[in-house]
Amino acid sequence: MDIILLAMIAGFIFLRLRGILGKKSGFDGKTSGSLGKILKNVEVNQSKTINEKFGSEEQKEFLKGAKIAYETIITDFSDNDNKLTTSKPLLNQEIYNQFNNALKDRSARGHYAEITFIGINSATIKEHKKINKILSVTVDYIAEVITCIRDKDKKIISGDPEKIKKIYDTWVFSRDITSKNPNWQLVQTLT
Repeated sequence: MDIILLAMIAGFIFLRLRGILGKKSGFDGKTSGSLGKILKNVEVNQSKTINEKFGSEEQKEFLKGAKIAYETIITDFSDNDNKLTTSKPLLNQEIYNQFNNALKDRSARGHYAEITFIGINSATIKEHKKINKILSVTVDYIAEVITCIRDKDKKIISGDPEKIKKIYDTWVFSRDITSKNPNWQLVQTLT
């Protein structure tokens, strides 16, 4: 998800630089100081428009990243080390603490999870809304996993290591649209 977002930022910067530096007007003199201020205002207004827009193309791109984030978080939560490592930047502090406490509890009982992520059958945007400068997107997921919880003696406590299970999740992601950080974070799990 980070790579996609960074690529989009790099593409935007490249197009802006090409638009500014790639055109030769024939004028090589000095510009006035007010022209620099005008250009800065134009850039700020354009970036606000881009950040506030969440049309169908943006939704498609968001869903691609949301699917990657979902798989990353689910598999990270199921690792045998009972620690969140790769998914930490994808979680806000509250969700990180909830997941981390669940992992500590599991570890204290001597349990560990075995989850094989099969794939996402569907991911759809249920709703998106902007409140002040925060854009929130609610996503409904239907995924397939093979999951079981084992104790320290490798006895199965719950689940079935041979059976594919459908899971239904609703997650809420958000980001500050005025921030230069393009990353979305999981802020709530509804199921």
